[in-house]
Amino acid sequence: MSKVFSALAVSVDGYITGRGAGPGQGLGDGGTLFDWYTDGDTVSRVFDFFKLSEPSARVFDELAGRVGAVVAGRNTYEDSEHFGGGSPHPNAPMFLVSNRPAPELTERQTLCGDVKEAIAAAREVAGDKDVALMGGGVLTSALRAGLVDEFVLHQVPVLLGGGRPFFQELPSHVRLTLVEAVAAPGVTHLHYAVA
Repeated sequence: MSKVFSALAVSVDGYITGRGAGPGQGLGDGGTLFDWYTDGDTVSRVFDFFKLSEPSARVFDELAGRVGAVVAGRNTYEDSEHFGGGSPHPNAPMFLVSNRPAPELTERQTLCGDVKEAIAAAREVAGDKDVALMGGGVLTSALRAGLVDEFVLHQVPVLLGGGRPFFQELPSHVRLTLVEAVAAPGVTHLHYAVA
């Protein structure tokens, strides 16, 4: 069965956006979370407009190559300006989790009422590939439901001091096992399995 994972850039103090994130504002004042996507000299095999350091390219491309479908939350979808009508991944359809009125969707986008429904639909489409989660709310809901196998924190050495947190409140502790830690210029990639 395919795995469910999340891989997001995060500040040392745990934010995935800065202050003022939202439609038309992107990550607010948290844009530095993605400097490592473009400050290297190794072109990504999956996203050819990213030039990463060699260690970051290895980690990023391995993760991106696993993705068969994406489940995204509504805030992430809105902040990312609907992913331009597509998906955050060039080869994978997106399943949007939202209870708000449906936005106009394209053939690469499917609206789902909750994270369980979205992950089930994404797994069906992903086949032998994995399902990637985008957004702190979606990740937290999937953790609450026991549906997350692993996640990667692309931890950027910055304290944003505010913004949207990676994790929301969980009902109990979630035990993790460190699978790999890769230091790279401007970021440390921390890969965890959920116990």
